[in-house]
Amino acid sequence: MPLTRRTALAATAATALAGVTARPAFAAAAADYVIRHDQPRQTILGLGVEIQSDSIGSGNNGLPAATTSVPHDLVAAERTRMYRDLLKIREDRGFRYLRLALGLYLRGLDSAQKQIVGRWPTQLAELAELIAQSGIEGVSAEYWSPAPGWKSNGSYIGGTIASTDPGWLDQFGDAIVRDLVHLRDNGVPVTMFSLQNEPSIGGVAYSCCTYSNDQYYKAFKAIAPKVRAEFPGIFIHADAENGQRGRGGALIRGDAAALSQVDGWSFHRIGSDSNDQLQNNYTSDAAGKPVFSNEFEYQVPTSDWKMVNTAQSIMNWMTFQNSPTWFWLHALKPTYNSEASGYSLGFWRPYDDDDFTKYPNIAKGHWDYNPRNFNGIYGFVRYLPWNSVRYHVDEGTVRTEQRIMAWKTPQGKLVFAFTNRSTSTVTYTVDTGSTRAFQGQQFTPTARNTNLTDKAGPVLSLTLPPTSVQFWIERL
Repeated sequence: MPLTRRTALAATAATALAGVTARPAFAAAAADYVIRHDQPRQTILGLGVEIQSDSIGSGNNGLPAATTSVPHDLVAAERTRMYRDLLKIREDRGFRYLRLALGLYLRGLDSAQKQIVGRWPTQLAELAELIAQSGIEGVSAEYWSPAPGWKSNGSYIGGTIASTDPGWLDQFGDAIVRDLVHLRDNGVPVTMFSLQNEPSIGGVAYSCCTYSNDQYYKAFKAIAPKVRAEFPGIFIHADAENGQRGRGGALIRGDAAALSQVDGWSFHRIGSDSNDQLQNNYTSDAAGKPVFSNEFEYQVPTSDWKMVNTAQSIMNWMTFQNSPTWFWLHALKPTYNSEASGYSLGFWRPYDDDDFTKYPNIAKGHWDYNPRNFNGIYGFVRYLPWNSVRYHVDEGTVRTEQRIMAWKTPQGKLVFAFTNRSTSTVTYTVDTGSTRAFQGQQFTPTARNTNLTDKAGPVLSLTLPPTSVQFWIERL
């Protein structure tokens, strides 16, 4: 189902009556958690993931000439396995959005250095194949830097935009639209757009562009309507670092015309404790627009605790901030990049990596999972289909080490996720409101999608081992 920027966010499911058990008024006290079929919340559009479709130096240091990237480096069978097992997972679901870093992981240039194109002849065809074969709806096109011909220093690295004069911004906006049309014309659909990744950041060794508040506001106001006119169903999000509290946010909120172009505010809370979303209110000054995280990763190697923390980040953005989506940073990272463990769902070995002391099981042109990152996300990609609707859960005690989130699929099937981030086994009861049986699947740092014994509703007694995530799926 294609994304429509307002109807999809406003959509809620009708209360599902079949199989729902009437509860006495004291039911909330009889179970630790009570799923409220009478309280639908936001539509969850689906999850996103970024792709390293060009090279970057280890430790994010520089832009090498090498074409080290995926799917480019993978042999044919490994491409297919990546599309099927990492991105798609099942025929009817998978990641919905592919975050594409324009000016970084797509950084070829025309002769005037004002348009971004593929850096080698097959790059866009490879991206188009990935999207088509994995079932992804389209890219979230986001600039790490505009083409150098539009910048103050004539480089992808450093600098800012060259002007905010209206005539210049008009031409700049037309060039951005041409970049996006070029993607579409080459089989890469564009479903989301953001003007600039981390617009406060400069002084790094990779593509960036620093905006002041005034620059961001003026550029956004000039460019967003042009993008929407060419891509009417697109989802435009602002800031991609600190949302409405970031660059230009106050100015945009104070301008009704500019605000009308905002479909959501995007945040980065990289590697943060998931309690952040439980304890802080990111919606209070959002002017009624959705808030969400479009980048999450760890700056240091992953761990068992982080596997569950990642799951809880997804759940807490959606439960406490009503987010419609959530993005992990990278699908795959190369075996020799120092940041790979914290950033990736898996590793691939480029053809110029002859050091098999790390990841000795991965052959050149092949990939393998990064389990402690992937296992924290896999269940949501598999059991949270696009356009599912979240339902409120009554909690007698709001716990930080155990979290719950419930939703119904577009077919009306009730599913809930339950986590245990602690180092002790826990047991809690969940009043599902359904008399049907529930299929259980468990995820740990070392095992994913382990079958559990079915349990019959309406009240389930669930025992979770340390550092684990369980999904319970209603059998219709």
